[in-house]
Amino acid sequence: MTSETNHRGLTTREVQDNPFPYYREQMAKCPVWREDDINLYVIAGHEEARAALGDLKTFSSKPAAGNRAVKPEVVMAYMKVLEEKGWMHTPILQRVDPPEHGRARKILNRVFTPAQVKAYVPEIEEITHGLVDSMLARGECEFVKEFALPLPGKFIARHLGLNDAEYPRFRRWAEAMLSLAQRNDMTVEEAIVEANIEVEEQHFVVAEFEKRRMNPGGTDLISLIVHAHGEDEEPFTTTELITLMHQLITGGFETTTGALSAAMVLLLRHPDQMQMLRDDRSLMPNFIEEVLRYDAPVQGLWRSVTCPVNVAGVDIPEKSAAMVRYGAANRDPRVFDKPDEFDIRRPNAKNHISFGFGVHFCLGAALARQQMSSAFHILLDRVTEIELAAPLEYPMYDRSFFLRPLRELHLRVR
Repeated sequence: MTSETNHRGLTTREVQDNPFPYYREQMAKCPVWREDDINLYVIAGHEEARAALGDLKTFSSKPAAGNRAVKPEVVMAYMKVLEEKGWMHTPILQRVDPPEHGRARKILNRVFTPAQVKAYVPEIEEITHGLVDSMLARGECEFVKEFALPLPGKFIARHLGLNDAEYPRFRRWAEAMLSLAQRNDMTVEEAIVEANIEVEEQHFVVAEFEKRRMNPGGTDLISLIVHAHGEDEEPFTTTELITLMHQLITGGFETTTGALSAAMVLLLRHPDQMQMLRDDRSLMPNFIEEVLRYDAPVQGLWRSVTCPVNVAGVDIPEKSAAMVRYGAANRDPRVFDKPDEFDIRRPNAKNHISFGFGVHFCLGAALARQQMSSAFHILLDRVTEIELAAPLEYPMYDRSFFLRPLRELHLRVR
């Protein structure tokens, strides 16, 4: 791979820490470009991204060779551990296209309903109040590890059958499950360690699935997924459930953490807008959408190109790896006026594509929005003063090719 001293692109530390100037430079030339060092075509324009997400015949969600920023031998080492000690992932939901995609989506749509999300609000608020109690008792907190991670983490962990004290175990599972996607510098030895941790998670959830099968009627998220099929439908197999848990944990934990972290950073950097939100809570929904637009928790996802295609004048060959870059599309100046300004009153903030678009629109979007809403209503109700206790210094973010994992955010609170 080209060294970072003479290359600037999505794999470099500087760009991963703050990709937005790079997006702006590239978009000024063309809304589609090629990352030469990893042979990846980036679809960054808002219109072009939505079109690609809607064209599943050309831009397939099925994984293909080359659809990673890590070395092939690292991927092979990781997968060998899963194959020998646990379960290989099976294509389902976000990694398949219609018509295969439809079965899982239809069943899971019965689980992630507005009514079900509403039913989870008391639990979300209880977890949030507990985290705020802790930070106020000390007068300070490290917001990422002590609020943004445990809020969605404890919620999912509870639904897996873990108690709050076991949350660190769950968090380590999530880190391992995300490692292949996050770390383009991972070694074979590190991959083997991470894969063994995912195997531990797999064996735990398989036992939990069996408990739920033997005891129907539970209202936790895992019970609902295990029993969501209709009488005339095949239930999810164990391997399908393992893969769905992988997607639920990687898609619903670190991403919500990223959104909560970004929201707090943005309020601290815009105290006038924090006060505006304190004074007028009707702005909360639009605040959440503007956070998601301004700093998408998932910056982009892979697609496999099934046939030659021309996008915005760029020829993309068949069997290429492509990435729809949500973070860039959300700052397309053709769609958003002054896109690099954060504005909780922005009239079209909801036009972001941070949850995807089309048939693969994020199933957990309503749950993520609810967690953000509950978090900031309670924080603004109970914490009258919030300020930085330590400066935000480079690098602000852990290395990640497609997420935005803020390293730390030390706050003083009262």
